[in-house]
Amino acid sequence: MAKKTLKYSEALKELNEILRGLEEESIDVDEVALKVKRASELIKLCRERIEKTEMEVRKVVDEFDRKEEPGS
Repeated sequence: MAKKTLKYSEALKELNEILRGLEEESIDVDEVALKVKRASELIKLCRERIEKTEMEVRKVVDEFDRKEEPGS
């Protein structure tokens, strides 16, 4: 079965839910390690998405700048 790709906003929402549960101590002690591991995965996913988006934006800006240069 194909794994659903999480959107950035969904990952951030899940991360906030985990954080809230940890802060409120509403997560069972037996689940803490699993939740922390999942939070780590979500943080990695979010960072990768931010980096990818940043590279794409830079590429677009660079292309725009080249088109705006005199003699182009």
